[in-house]
Amino acid sequence: MTPVALVVLVCAAQVCAQIGAYTWPALLPRFIAGWQISNSEAGWITALFYAAYTVSVPVLVTLTDRVDPRSVYLAGVGLTVVSHAAFASLVDGPWGAAVARAVAGVGWAGTYMTGLKLLADRVDPALMSRAVAGHAAGIGVAGALSFVMAGTLAAWAGWRGAFVGAAACALAAWLMVFVFVPRRARPSAAPHGAALFDFRPVLRNRSALAYALAYCVHTWEMNALRGWAVAFLTWVAATTTEPRAWLAPTIVATTMGLVGTWASVAGNELSIRVGRQRLVRLAMAASVVCAAGIGFVGGRSYAVASVLVLVYGMLIWLDSSSLTAGAAGSAEPQRRGATLAVHSMLGYTGGFFGPLVVGWVLDLSGGMSTLGWGLAFSHIALVVLAGRLAFVWLRPRDLAGDRATAALGTRQRA
Repeated sequence: MTPVALVVLVCAAQVCAQIGAYTWPALLPRFIAGWQISNSEAGWITALFYAAYTVSVPVLVTLTDRVDPRSVYLAGVGLTVVSHAAFASLVDGPWGAAVARAVAGVGWAGTYMTGLKLLADRVDPALMSRAVAGHAAGIGVAGALSFVMAGTLAAWAGWRGAFVGAAACALAAWLMVFVFVPRRARPSAAPHGAALFDFRPVLRNRSALAYALAYCVHTWEMNALRGWAVAFLTWVAATTTEPRAWLAPTIVATTMGLVGTWASVAGNELSIRVGRQRLVRLAMAASVVCAAGIGFVGGRSYAVASVLVLVYGMLIWLDSSSLTAGAAGSAEPQRRGATLAVHSMLGYTGGFFGPLVVGWVLDLSGGMSTLGWGLAFSHIALVVLAGRLAFVWLRPRDLAGDRATAALGTRQRA
């Protein structure tokens, strides 16, 4: 199989594996009303996915430095199938939902970055940045379609039917990789004398750490928005009198994901041209401004809220591929799995807290209101601002293939 064909195949498998990932947040208003749970409880269930991911990813992704990533990937997708199937057949309340979400988080820990590591071990370094962008694009498209697929299947076959569809797609991903991706002939050589789970060399890599910390706040705000966008828009629609049938909340969320996916790929191409760290700094600054205003302004009009969700999603996703490519490109080749493990662990630590803190702030401010949503989104602005300051302080480098870096090298040689 050629490297390009492998990239296409793995990206297609990631689409199938991820397309059911946001079935829970897509149907969140239904679960809040049907199970009579609080915003904080809903936030906990949403966040457990990321908590399970965070504690699992250092082990599973680091193992790919010694074990064929294909084997870890298949195990992860298998757990994803089990989680969706459990929702479809067994879950009937918040406790069961929490367990199933946790299993899905472990499954995603064995799927997301391991799929990227599978590519990194098999494709040419010159193709790697665009392979990362394509990988992120496939996952972004699937995450976007997850909302509309869940809404459509739930309307037709109930919420359990939505999870049946998610399980079937994940099973297709497992079969694609099992049948078509060959086993790796031999594992990567480990650094002499290095312990498998010794992350200290990764943490001493200032450039990789800078991208990982930026990814932490990026995932914080991304998962906060994805986890609560449908609930926010549903609340705005219920409290305003303007017509909204032209674009339902799940359709807005799907469009947000598609726009974000385009922004992620475009942002990576832009970072190659203008410099990776410059692109990240600009994207984070714009996100701070949008997060500070979306809750206060968007609560007054469904149309305005929809536009702001789309704009904010675009800004959040703008540096997504650039951050992961920056971490992968800054890593020592023999420690790429460990570097991506730290990158993911820090990222999804933020992903755990983002939706959880939104639920907390809503309940502490008296429930869903213009003030509550304004404060809930404003906390994200403060987090991203802190992350931007840390990113600037660590001074990460651009990648070798970035044209800004190449131009600087040419000037220095001259």
